[in-house]
Amino acid sequence: MNVSRIALVTGANQGLGRALVEGLAARMGPDDLVLLTGRDERRVTDAAHEVASLPGTRSRVEGRVLDVTDTDAITHLADDLRQRYGGVDIVISNAVARVLPGESQAARADEFIDVSNTATHAMLRSFGPILRPGGRFLVVASGLGTLGHLDPALHDLFDGASLDQVEYAVESWRGAVHHRTTAEAGWPLWLNVPSKVAQVAAVRAVAAERREHDLATGTLIASVCPGMVDTATSRPWFSDFSQAQSPAEAAGPVLDLVLAEHVDPTHYGELVRFGKALDWYGGTPPVEQDRLITP
Repeated sequence: MNVSRIALVTGANQGLGRALVEGLAARMGPDDLVLLTGRDERRVTDAAHEVASLPGTRSRVEGRVLDVTDTDAITHLADDLRQRYGGVDIVISNAVARVLPGESQAARADEFIDVSNTATHAMLRSFGPILRPGGRFLVVASGLGTLGHLDPALHDLFDGASLDQVEYAVESWRGAVHHRTTAEAGWPLWLNVPSKVAQVAAVRAVAAERREHDLATGTLIASVCPGMVDTATSRPWFSDFSQAQSPAEAAGPVLDLVLAEHVDPTHYGELVRFGKALDWYGGTPPVEQDRLITP
């Protein structure tokens, strides 16, 4: 099969991921291929068929089963796409595990961290090297991913860190969650905050090593905040949803970033929201959400 461009979206069965696949399939060309991934074979197959059947779809759409908690599976998929097509052009790492306020953070920590962080590290390591010149690699995070959302005592774990160092910090945090020592170590109770900071730090680490070459070839690696999205994952955590977007609305600025003809150097390696890079050092530790937490 002759393919011009390859796009891959993880966590794409529903919500924002599904909207991103639909947007890519509508805005890319008939010789392009959009891969929709998830861990349930039936849901992946059905979702890919539904998107392919939409009136506005222009590109080819196929499903791939991918459990992002299986790092070997991520490696194997990257190897397969490299061998079949010579690489990929667009990667959007979007998988997330849902944790509700009433659920024990410690009990759900491993799944949450494996999906959000271990998978992000594996995606960066496996797909970064096969991203073709001019490609786009985005990790979907949130505005909570800026360093200021953490206690200042923790900043050195992530600021200027290498990917190995970010991984070490994540595992140290995981251990603190299980040993119920997060408070004394300065970690927020809400899993989402350290997880998002670590995601952004991981992107920054990889981007720092590639910046000069990538900018010279029009390649973008960044994290992205889609803004507040009205989904079952986010609704239980916030009292004011008046500014929330539908998944399709939230996908628009992300797709604009992905499909922009030129790379804005101020976006490279940064956390981008609605077309602007957020201050890495901005933010304040969460208060409202920590009150909802079941440790």
